[in-house]
Amino acid sequence: MVTRRGFGIRFAAAVGGMVSMLLTAVPASQAADNVVVFAAASLKNALDAINSSWKAEGHEAATISYAASSALAKQIEGGAPADVFISADLDWMKYLADKKLTKSDTEVQLLGNRIVLIARKDASATTTIEPNFDLAKLLGDGKLAMADVKAVPAGKYGKAALEKLGVWPSVENNVAQAENVRAALKLVSTGEAPLGIVYQTDAAADPEVKIIATFPQETHAPIIYPAAVLADSKNEDAAKFLDYLKSAKAKPLFEEQGFTVLVPAN
Repeated sequence: MVTRRGFGIRFAAAVGGMVSMLLTAVPASQAADNVVVFAAASLKNALDAINSSWKAEGHEAATISYAASSALAKQIEGGAPADVFISADLDWMKYLADKKLTKSDTEVQLLGNRIVLIARKDASATTTIEPNFDLAKLLGDGKLAMADVKAVPAGKYGKAALEKLGVWPSVENNVAQAENVRAALKLVSTGEAPLGIVYQTDAAADPEVKIIATFPQETHAPIIYPAAVLADSKNEDAAKFLDYLKSAKAKPLFEEQGFTVLVPAN
C-alpha cells in the first residue's frame, strides 16, 4: 500500500520527471536548422512516427518539444524559438493568435480526440459514465489522476465533464493534478493512482492501462487540436511540415493512435 506521504513523494517525482523530459529547451542552433514544433504532450507517439516518415522522405527531422499546451503557449509568448504550434484545444491557440503570435492564415483544425476514464490493466474496476455515477466510491481512498484542471486542456475537459455529470463535488478533493496529460497517465500506469482521466490516445499508447469508460461527447466542449505556423518563424520548411501533417501519409499514423483526422488529406 502507498501511504499518503509516499504518494506525495512519488507523485512529485513522477511529475518532475515528466516535466524535465517534456520541457527541455530547444537550443537556438538547432532551431535555426530544423523545423521546431511545440506540440501537446498527447501527440507524442503520433508525431514521433510522422517525424520519422518526414525524415525518410529526405527532410531534416523536426525538433519536437512536447508539454502541456498551456506551458508551450506561455513559452512561445516568452520568445521561445519555435516554428509550429499544435495545441490540444482551441483556447491556447486563440491565446497566441490574439497576441499576433501565429500566422492566422495557416491555422487549421487538425485532429479530434475523446477523454476516457482509465485504470491499471489488471484492475477490476468497472463503471458506466452517466449523470451522478459514483466515481467517489470507485476511487475509494485513492486519487483521481488528471492534468491541471485550470490550464491544461485534458484537465479542463475532464473537469467540465465531471461538472456536467454532477460528479465533480464528490471527487474534487481527491484529484492528483499533474503538469500534463502524459504525467497523469504515468500516475495510473505506475499504480500511484487507481483511476485517471486522459485522452483515449494516451490510453492506447500505454499497455499498462485500460479504458474502463468513455465520457459522452456532450459532457464537454469538442476536443479539437489546432495547428499553425508561428508569426516569428523564418523557416521555409515550417509550412511544408504543417502541410505534411495534413497529408495522406500522416493520416493513418494519427489514426493508428486513435485520433480523428478533421482535415481532408492533401
